[in-house]
Amino acid sequence: MLLNCDMGESFGSWRMGLDAEVMPYIDCANIACGYHAGDPGTMRRTVALALEHGVSIGAHPAYPDLVGFGRRSMACSPEEIRDLLHYQIGALGGICKVQGGRVAYVKPHGALYNDMMADPLVLRTVLEAVAAYSGDLPLVLMATADNRPAQALGDELGVPLWFEAFADRAYTSSGHLVSRRLPGAVHHDPARVVQQAVSLARGDTLVADDGSPLCLEATTLCVHGDNDSSVAAVRQIRQALDALGAR
Repeated sequence: MLLNCDMGESFGSWRMGLDAEVMPYIDCANIACGYHAGDPGTMRRTVALALEHGVSIGAHPAYPDLVGFGRRSMACSPEEIRDLLHYQIGALGGICKVQGGRVAYVKPHGALYNDMMADPLVLRTVLEAVAAYSGDLPLVLMATADNRPAQALGDELGVPLWFEAFADRAYTSSGHLVSRRLPGAVHHDPARVVQQAVSLARGDTLVADDGSPLCLEATTLCVHGDNDSSVAAVRQIRQALDALGAR
């Protein structure tokens, strides 16, 4: 079970996240590419930090929405989605290249990620864009109660898929995330976050928001490190997964 975390989301003099504190405990860094957050200097420093700790680098592309932090859906055509993905992956790829690294996977951010999971046309467009950029670049997408439709599409287009679960979020019975607008959507108790991470790594059944059992088959676990308590939770998750031999 690989731990991934969103990184490099500062912009200019505005700072977000505790990247240096979190990086030693994760396997994969999803680095913002300038459309929802990040800038060339932030990208360069975050890539250097990832390489220093032997962490895989992922492109974290988004809709062009700095004001809304990429969390607002945009009416982009398939061609526009392909263009914005290639632009952002390529920008991060160039910064990686001059430091001796490379982009190892792609994980869309925010509204683009949600739209990809809700709309088969958007998912196909994202997969086509990733396939066109590189024939072996994996795409990170949400693990749900049934991964088979997405897996079939990935197989059709020749794109490896990494299915992702969340340690700090509540789930619906279909395996989708409970809306942040609803109470209880985000787990704040570090012990509960760590326990859910361990359950996901073991393949144990979770309890959905309606009380029904939910089993998620996930390749990678998303963790967050934007405050001191979340950094402590990431550290505990790392320790717990190492004890399970799940690294």
